Amino acid sequence: MKLFQKLLVASTAVGLISPLAAQASDTVNLEEMNSYSRSSSKVQRLDSKTFNNEISEDLAILKGRVDGLEAQQNEFEAGAFSETTTMDGKAVFTIGAVDYSLASETASEATQAMYTYTMNLNSSFTGDDNLYVRIKTGNHSDWSKTKTYGTYLSSANSKDNTLTVDKIWYEFPVGDNNTVWVGPKIENYYMHGTTPSIYQPVTKQFTLGGNGEAYGASTDTGAGWAYNADNGFAISSNVGTKSTSSQENAAGDYYNTGLLTNETKTSWATQVGYTKPNYSVSALLNVKSNGWSDTYYHTAAHGTGGNGNFTSVGLRGWWRPDNTGTATPSISVGFDTTEYDGAPSSTSNSTAYFVGLNWQDMFQADDKIGLAFGQPTTNESETVDPFAYEIYYSFKPNDSVTVTPAVFGGTDRNGTSGADVFGAVLETTFKF
Repeated sequence: MKLFQKLLVASTAVGLISPLAAQASDTVNLEEMNSYSRSSSKVQRLDSKTFNNEISEDLAILKGRVDGLEAQQNEFEAGAFSETTTMDGKAVFTIGAVDYSLASETASEATQAMYTYTMNLNSSFTGDDNLYVRIKTGNHSDWSKTKTYGTYLSSANSKDNTLTVDKIWYEFPVGDNNTVWVGPKIENYYMHGTTPSIYQPVTKQFTLGGNGEAYGASTDTGAGWAYNADNGFAISSNVGTKSTSSQENAAGDYYNTGLLTNETKTSWATQVGYTKPNYSVSALLNVKSNGWSDTYYHTAAHGTGGNGNFTSVGLRGWWRPDNTGTATPSISVGFDTTEYDGAPSSTSNSTAYFVGLNWQDMFQADDKIGLAFGQPTTNESETVDPFAYEIYYSFKPNDSVTVTPAVFGGTDRNGTSGADVFGAVLETTFKF
């Protein structure tokens, strides 16, 4: 190799080795490594005993945490329902007012704000039975719970801000097609085999296809039975009773006396019906005694002059279209005729009719338009033709809240000429 070539190779080799040497000098300090090897500190030895101790400590900590969670769970379960009990409920806020045409009507016409709060408890012990309890409170007053003019609201109550057991009964099956009810606080219509109406009302007078003499009921002691065949046929019979007087015990509580005797008012209702998915028809015979008069769909003079015993026949029917969101509504109709024992011929009979229409899903999903009208229970002798009506629209801002503005009223509503009434409400229902 020539001298020039040897010098070029040597220069290049030096250029490559120099950076490597500098890098090694920066990263490895041989003196410190030597000093570390001579250090007097000892490295901890790891063996099976070491791992066993650590695992034992971790298990002890974990066990303590599990015990704490179990204690918290026990505290939670102590205040919770059993697995066979469910609860749902609702709160209804109402604001509204009414106007009476007669100057002699002294009831308040002021705008009022009211509420109702309801909880429903259902408990099963066999999987097929049910113990039902309804707990309710609220502060409705005046026209919202008055029957005379038909202004009693379906959402109203008479609890005066007191939380009470409003309904309680037990129902259980017998065989495949029979159901039996018994309870200290129940109404007849909960024990019917056939649903009389599918119209959903704002005022209580339009429940049950006209809440008059035939279907009018009261919450008190009752029992009933229903047979529902697989082909849609149903028959049911039930008895509701309430005392003509109350007795007070030593503790100051009231209790009812004289079940199924002359000391009680009795409603014995027997219904036969036939139901298919799109329609239903039914007939009911109700024998009432000892002055039973709980009805929301009547005039002031109905049944006057009798001995407090009467027999009513109620005919009901409803039909609904296959599809919602069309101009065709669901239709519910009802007709009642009643014979009063011991009354003069001019007042011995009364009649009532009802028509209820519902349109669903018209402007948005789950909305509803309602229109109902009819003649409340009226004697043959009355010289006027009383008329009652209501119109409403309900919609859902969300799945749990429903808002319902409504108007309602009537002409000659209580059987008196010129006894007209007009009311308006806005109700907001919260379901949970």
